[in-house]
Formats: sequence, structure tokens, C-alpha cells
Amino acid sequence: PELGIRFQRRFLAARQLRSFPWLELEQNLQTSLDSSLLVDILHKTILHPLCVKYPSSTKYRRHFLTELIKKHESTAAEPLDELYDALADILNEKESTRCYKNYLLPTGECVTLSESVAIISGGTTGLVTWDAALHLAEWAIENSAVFSNRTVLELGSGIGFTGIAICKTCNPKMYIFSDYHHGVLKQLAENICLNGFVLQPETTQHIQTETRGQEAEATNYQNPKLIVAELDWCSVTGKQLLDLQPDIIIAADVVYDPEITLALIAMLQDLSASRGDRKPPEVYIASTIRNPDTYCLFQAELDKVGIRWQIIPAPSNSIFLYDVQPNVTILQLFI
Repeated sequence: PELGIRFQRRFLAARQLRSFPWLELEQNLQTSLDSSLLVDILHKTILHPLCVKYPSSTKYRRHFLTELIKKHESTAAEPLDELYDALADILNEKESTRCYKNYLLPTGECVTLSESVAIISGGTTGLVTWDAALHLAEWAIENSAVFSNRTVLELGSGIGFTGIAICKTCNPKMYIFSDYHHGVLKQLAENICLNGFVLQPETTQHIQTETRGQEAEATNYQNPKLIVAELDWCSVTGKQLLDLQPDIIIAADVVYDPEITLALIAMLQDLSASRGDRKPPEVYIASTIRNPDTYCLFQAELDKVGIRWQIIPAPSNSIFLYDVQPNVTILQLFI
């Protein structure tokens, strides 16, 4: 894609600045004394309507614009007032503890998320989007038939990226987001509404839920039924999960701590034991392998309790941009 679009996709999703095609920009600027490319990049990034409405952090925009101005000043082109005006506006802003990231989908739509600026915020890692969530969403978009017209239960939804992307691209019948941390559930509900969905005002049977039926900004696509459930893996029973009647269960980046891993497996075991003659749900777990020992423990514990698993082929297209290509694996579990 053209240079402006490559800058745009990285900028709107607030990727690390070193991942931007700066060298290519420099080469372009050296061969042309025309500043139209920089004006184009400015309007596709800092001045893009999505960024104006849902801005990335003040610090991020300041660093980006400073770098853009540096590239411009290294050429013989005339100074660009627009660049300096945009920087002056940013310098006058107060720093915020919240920021937005805008992920462009292949459909031309966007997933907009309000995130915490700090990775660990309020005692939880759930307030930012992790790479396995992006990877699982890419796989889902390529395999949308798996989710079409099905009821999907997501475990450990965090602030909602995977689920919102699936709801916008895969046409599920019903999508149940779930998490345990109250701060995460609050942010999750806000992000769902931010993306034009209306949450169901009712609560899920037997499971405490946080649902907020706020009015959404716009509902342009067929709305799957959306629910946000508070779900504690240590106390939920298999029957309670089956009452949700999921056809598909998914999770991203939930295998990072041995204790949590064992609670997840115990919950899946209980689900399997409770289902009787009912068709078991399909289960897909995406994990970034940071610590191979923890991941091997997960596989060994699955083997120990008789839950079969297989590695699913990775998505063939990279839709979302990663700072570093992550080591993510998706396992399908047979319960």
C-alpha cells in the first residue's frame, strides 16, 4: 500500500514509532521538494477524523509529530505551518491516563478501544490489548464460518478487542464477553458501546454480570446479541457455563500463570462432565509463548485430564500490525 496508508495504519493503532517506514519517507522527501506527501501523512494521522475524535496518548502524538517535523527539516523544502500548528495544539494539551487505539479492519470498519496508558493499571494486566488477542481476531476473520450464526463465549475478554472484531466481521448470533476484574468489566462495557453495539440490559442466569445497556453511537450492521458477564473461573460450575449454551468458546492470552492455567482446565473439565448428551462446544485458545515452561505445563495438564488438543494453522494474512512478530499459537481443545 502507498506510504501514507502504511503510516496511517501504524499511527491509528499506536504502534511503536520505530516500526514506521521512516527511511522510505526520507528517500521520498529527498527526491521531491514538494511537501504534499507530508501534508497527506499529517491528514491521515494526527488530523484524521478518528484520531481527532479518539486520540492516542498526548505523548505518543507529540513524539510522532516531532519525528515528522525532523524529517521535513532535513530537506530543503519550505517550512510547513500545518505541522507546527498541530504540534502547538498537542503541546497545549494535558496528559491523559487513557488513550485510544483505532484498528482498521479489512471491511473498512474500525475497532476503537479506550485503553490504559500504563500496561499494569489498577492491579490488572487486562486494561491493554495483547498480541494473542490480535492474532486470534485475524484467525477468526479468516475463518468467519466458524462463528457465523453461533453463540460465542469468550473467556478473559479484557477490554474487548477480539470480541468486537468478531462481532463486526463474523456475524455471530450471540457473543458473551466475560472477565473477572471490575475495572476491566467497566472498560469492556464502555468499549463495546463505543463501537456502536448495544449491550443486552438483562443479566445472565446464575452468573453475576455487569451489563450496561447504554445507547450506542451507531448501529450500522446486524447486531448480534451482546452480553458482558462477570465470571470467576474458580467458582463457576460447568452447568452454569452450559446454561449459556455456547457453540464456541475462545480465549486469548489466558495461559501465563500456572495457577490460572489449572483453574481454566478444571473449569473446562467440569464443563465436559456436565454436558451429558449435548454436543460439546468447540474451544480455541490463543497464547503468546513467553515462558515455554508455563505453556508446556498447560499442554501436560490437558493430557493429564484427557482433554485432546491440536495446533491450528496460523492465519495466512497479517491484518493487524505487531511491534515484533509474536510467537502466538492457537490450540483447539476437544472437550
